[in-house]
Amino acid sequence: MEFTLRVRMSAQDAHYGGGLVDGARIVGLFGDAATALLICTDGDEGLFVAYENIEFTAPVYAGDFVEVTARLEKVGNTSRTMHFEAKKIIAAAPEAGPSAAEKLQSPILVARARGTCVVPKERQRRVI
Repeated sequence: MEFTLRVRMSAQDAHYGGGLVDGARIVGLFGDAATALLICTDGDEGLFVAYENIEFTAPVYAGDFVEVTARLEKVGNTSRTMHFEAKKIIAAAPEAGPSAAEKLQSPILVARARGTCVVPKERQRRVI
């Protein structure tokens, strides 16, 4: 099972010069996707325990649209291991104008990670 969300990076998300978005913003989106996936599988937001091997592979800028997917890899008694990917699907094109952007022919992988969440037994409302 997986959950996907799409988000536009705004000027408020830019943290560095040139409108570069902080990697922590992408990690936050991984957490949002994990929360949604846990609601779908367990009926509860659960708790994020740990990230493993976070890798940033391409820059993200204000005006870009990012697609974030959380995919369930392993289900334990209370633990849920997930794989995360963030892909740029629309790129801002400031050189063409302040509001210009382009839909990418092929999405660009910008980050990936693995993470583990837990849903306490007493809060699980669905069987996966």
